[in-house]
Amino acid sequence: MKGKARKAHHPQTLKKVLKYIEHYKVFLLLSLLFAVVTVVSTLYIPVVAGKVIDQIIAPGQVGFGRIYELLLETAVIVGVTALAQWLMNVCNNKITYEVIQDIRREAFAKIEILPLKFIDGHSHGELVSRVIADVDQFADGLLMGFSQLFTGVVTILGTLLFMLSINIKITLVVVLITPVSLFVASFIAKRTFSMFMLQSTTRGEQTALINEMIENQKVVQAFSKEADVLQEFDEINGRLEKASLQATFFSSLTNPCTRFVNSLVYTGVGLAGAFAVIRGALSVGQLSCFLSYANQYTKPFNEISGVVTELQNALACAERIFSLIEETPQDPEPEGAFVLADVKGNVSLEHVSFSYTPEKTLIEDFNLQVKPGQRVAIVGPTGCGKTTLINLLMRFYDVGSGAVKVERKDIRTVTRRSLRESYGMVLQETWLKAGSIRENLVMGKPDATDEEVMAAAKAAHAHSFIKRLPQGYDTVIGEEGGSLSAGQKQLLCIARVMLCLPPMLILDEATSSIDTRTEQKIQNAFAKMMRGRTSFIVAHRLSTIQEADIILVMKDGHILEQGSHSELLTQGGFYSELYHSQFAV
Repeated sequence: MKGKARKAHHPQTLKKVLKYIEHYKVFLLLSLLFAVVTVVSTLYIPVVAGKVIDQIIAPGQVGFGRIYELLLETAVIVGVTALAQWLMNVCNNKITYEVIQDIRREAFAKIEILPLKFIDGHSHGELVSRVIADVDQFADGLLMGFSQLFTGVVTILGTLLFMLSINIKITLVVVLITPVSLFVASFIAKRTFSMFMLQSTTRGEQTALINEMIENQKVVQAFSKEADVLQEFDEINGRLEKASLQATFFSSLTNPCTRFVNSLVYTGVGLAGAFAVIRGALSVGQLSCFLSYANQYTKPFNEISGVVTELQNALACAERIFSLIEETPQDPEPEGAFVLADVKGNVSLEHVSFSYTPEKTLIEDFNLQVKPGQRVAIVGPTGCGKTTLINLLMRFYDVGSGAVKVERKDIRTVTRRSLRESYGMVLQETWLKAGSIRENLVMGKPDATDEEVMAAAKAAHAHSFIKRLPQGYDTVIGEEGGSLSAGQKQLLCIARVMLCLPPMLILDEATSSIDTRTEQKIQNAFAKMMRGRTSFIVAHRLSTIQEADIILVMKDGHILEQGSHSELLTQGGFYSELYHSQFAV
């Protein structure tokens, strides 16, 4: 059943590839034209060589004058052939790398609009493998296809015409044996596609493991799991070796099998031609020319069979890329979607239900009304739905039922950009891109002045350590913050939000990586920043949320308790237990 599915997808994948190539039809036609020129000029050389041989009649009877003319003619033809071949390769390179650029751009653009559910449900390394490794493999196959397929087909047609012009009967010998070569190539090619597909999939699995281990090497070493990880890598590497060997072995059978058939063609031409020379139907020069054509006629079958094998690999990789490109994107914004403007901070959740998987409901019939400027703290045990609530507010995930509203507008009817620009978010997990400190800080406000950047950094207590860096605000940091400490990276993330100061804030364990003394300063900065702004604070340390206007106590997706810190302590419920458990010995 699996083989049938692959077979059905194969021609569809080829059609998709051709659609991309269609945009470069001018270069395609030029490449074909130069291929024709290359082949015709190449095929004309044996004719000239045959004429040279016929000028050597007997000892002392050699037409040197005519031979010199023919040699000069050969030199000109070789020059034309070289130029046409170079121009053909230029066109082929242009088509291949433009197509690859288009596919990579489209694949990356699709990743940008895929729902987070898809990103969270797939290994990041495997996705990287599709966009990088699979596209590279596809490029190699496509380039080889263009370089050899055109010249191969034109060579076959050209040699047939030249051979027919010399002797029809001997040409028929060649044509009758040819289908055997085509059958052999086709038989092997059909069976290599699934093998290359398995190779590509396993390579993606290996890339995912490597990516995961590099990102979490500290944890691996902390738990002394190096041997276990190596064992897992060896298992995948072994499967990749097996899949690669199978794919390579079976695909490599094509060339020797077709060469064997081609040798039969050459032998048949030699025998039939020898008898024709004896009968006087052919001259020695014409037989030499015919044998040269027979060799050139069979050579493209070897090349095309190799191209077909590479195309199996290329199409297997292309299928994985197209499966990513064709993934269902996040729900499009409705026509005429509202652009949130003059946001005060009115937020409401009305009968919201949500689940990551259909069989397990996480949030059910959740209701909340938040007025402008209120500070809402969300507490509860791990897995109660705190971060999920943040995901719904930002519309990283859409609610299953009910509605999340900002300024009385369902957020599904407003543009995602305007919604997310209305929030400033600092998460427990920091994210900094490779670039300068300044580039990271102005991400939310690209037109910020140096004074504004510095003021935000001072407010976040990041200015002092930034000034100690080699180039200050122009210091370039690596991926994920490079050598900066976790606390320093967190301060930069806080400064980034303080710079753009949107009307609403989301703080998800924003001070978890900061020392106690700096945390106190940051809390004071947060207090200033939150003044007059609707704020959602997710916290595990309950001491950091005592000043919140509303504390939501969540458990299993429901609000158990709701009120101020003092009110909830007075009730003596679940929040009171959580709070006092912090001081238990």
